[in-house]
Amino acid sequence: MNQMISHETLEAALDWQGLIEQLRLWYHGKEVQAPERQVLTLKRDDGWEASLLIMPAWVPGESIGVKVVTFFPENAAKNRPTINAGYLLFDGATGQMQAAMDGDALTARRTAAASALAADMLARKGAEHLLVVGTGQLSQAVAQAHSAMRPYTQISIWGRSAEKAEAVAAALAAQGLPAKPVTDLESTCRSADVISTVTASTKPVIHGDWLREGSHLDLIGAFKGDMRESDDRAVTQAEVFVDQRAGASLAGDLAAPLVSGVITPAHIRADLAELCQGTHPGRSSDTARTLFKSAGMALQDLAAANMARAQTISG
Repeated sequence: MNQMISHETLEAALDWQGLIEQLRLWYHGKEVQAPERQVLTLKRDDGWEASLLIMPAWVPGESIGVKVVTFFPENAAKNRPTINAGYLLFDGATGQMQAAMDGDALTARRTAAASALAADMLARKGAEHLLVVGTGQLSQAVAQAHSAMRPYTQISIWGRSAEKAEAVAAALAAQGLPAKPVTDLESTCRSADVISTVTASTKPVIHGDWLREGSHLDLIGAFKGDMRESDDRAVTQAEVFVDQRAGASLAGDLAAPLVSGVITPAHIRADLAELCQGTHPGRSSDTARTLFKSAGMALQDLAAANMARAQTISG
């Protein structure tokens, strides 16, 4: 039976703790095959460039999924979503379509869940202060997912628009989370234990000199080579981990220092699968600075899509 799974249904089906544990389980044991995602540039007559991303994955004999994503950066100035997506799920044994679902909700939930999963293994156990940098579609989801894994006593929200930061913080506070907007990014970075960035920046917004010992930097937003959220120092001083080496190495935060020779591929200590499988212990000490760079993985989409379908059928 083909299902149409809406945004609201997906959010209800993919509770944070359940989804984070689903990702941990899939990274630990599922044999997912996922070709490198395609990122196609769409040149437009008005001078803007958009992106079309295609991300397939399958578990042989079990399930097949493909996500198609559009990224239109100029939409931000028009108060429209910059990212839009759709997802199709097929039966891996018969090839029959099982469900079509809102790719925006799926992407937001799995991205935030992967971020929280990494922080669960990499951030210091005593981390209390979370800073979310950015006020777009992912900002609330990231704060919610991280809070599902540990009881932060302080959540700071920073954005280029103080008004948007206030709105995000107010929405989170209404959900019972200790969120407040901040205007001084540098001083907040210096006091934060975990910093999660969800911007579309092409220039560093986070500087290594601002990051305290023992901090964890979670870089989500910059998924293309010409995008960047952190400077070289933030990368070189950190113990670097990624969701997947190939994809993360093409994103600007790592691609730029790799191309310039500031770091080599050996600077990446482990990926999420190695962390979940216990083949790498994670941070080396409470004083080490850790960095997690995610660029998105089709495994995460397929894991979340299977959970959403199972939950909606059982519900």
